[in-house]
Amino acid sequence: MDAVTTAKQKPAKALSHNLNGQRLGRKGQATRERILAATNELLAGPADVQITLSAVARNAGLGMTSLYLYFNDLTELLLAVLDPVMATTEESYVSLLRERWPDEELGERALAFVTGYHGFWVKHSRLLHLRNNMADQRDEGMLLHRVRSAQPLMRLFVEQMDGNLEDPGSPVFSMATALMTGLERVVTVTTDTTLQDLLHARFSSSHRHLLHAEARLLELGIRDTRVRVKG
Repeated sequence: MDAVTTAKQKPAKALSHNLNGQRLGRKGQATRERILAATNELLAGPADVQITLSAVARNAGLGMTSLYLYFNDLTELLLAVLDPVMATTEESYVSLLRERWPDEELGERALAFVTGYHGFWVKHSRLLHLRNNMADQRDEGMLLHRVRSAQPLMRLFVEQMDGNLEDPGSPVFSMATALMTGLERVVTVTTDTTLQDLLHARFSSSHRHLLHAEARLLELGIRDTRVRVKG
């Protein structure tokens, strides 16, 4: 499977049955959508409101028994919420990596990509931070989602650096990993409202400097690796 294929998020299939194997009719589908909508409402609400299954059930006006007909746990629910969000990555930032960046435009293209990636995180900040926090706590589902979301970008970085996608052990893949790690850390810091509150700042100006710095590192990494590959 090539980078073009893996980087595009496939739309989630509509579920036909609940977890008890009962066929979902119009009412069942509406109830599932109601649960997802209630989750999104909580995610868009006050940051001090914890996202839990019981909180979602209350917000949806359902009992826990009803909720468990559709989702086994919080991970499964959040992955369902993430599905339509990740389907927008192509237009948000992935498409900016598909065309090879000309050497003379590397700085401009890198900044546009970093800005697009950051904008996606700003729009879905709480959900993405929650995913990463759960992944850091070794939640397998969230860990896999985080890794699989990064892999297509890393492969596109390799292509930008003229690397060989069939040689994952090469220094080019190592550079792609380093660039992806730096990118995620920068957007994590610049969209972490808890961290910003602790520092008594909103990064209103400094976050722009961080994004420009990250874009510069991306530009230099790609430029330097292209030279090394040619040599």
